[in-house]
Amino acid sequence: MAVTAFIDTTRPVMTLINVFTVAPDRQSELVALLARATEETMRHQPGFICANFHASQDGERVINYAQWESEEHYRRMLADPEATAHMAKAVAIATDIQPRLFRVESAHTK
Repeated sequence: MAVTAFIDTTRPVMTLINVFTVAPDRQSELVALLARATEETMRHQPGFICANFHASQDGERVINYAQWESEEHYRRMLADPEATAHMAKAVAIATDIQPRLFRVESAHTK
């Protein structure tokens, strides 16, 4: 089974939710770029836990839901030249990017 996000209020992880706005005809291109960046660079960064990409039905948004061991790990990744190069490519495709860090306050399952 593939490792995926595990949402639990008792885990002290930092959650990145990054909302990309994109032209519908470029949504697939952005998802492919983000997936490639994750495989090539992000997943090898210290503190990386997981990343998941969600494409909106209308084609105008891509959501990156990622987990890092800490905010410090996330900030160190932002300073990495290889990671920065990938992010610059995403900036060139998206018309707006809204990254925010979150902590899990409540989680519910069936």
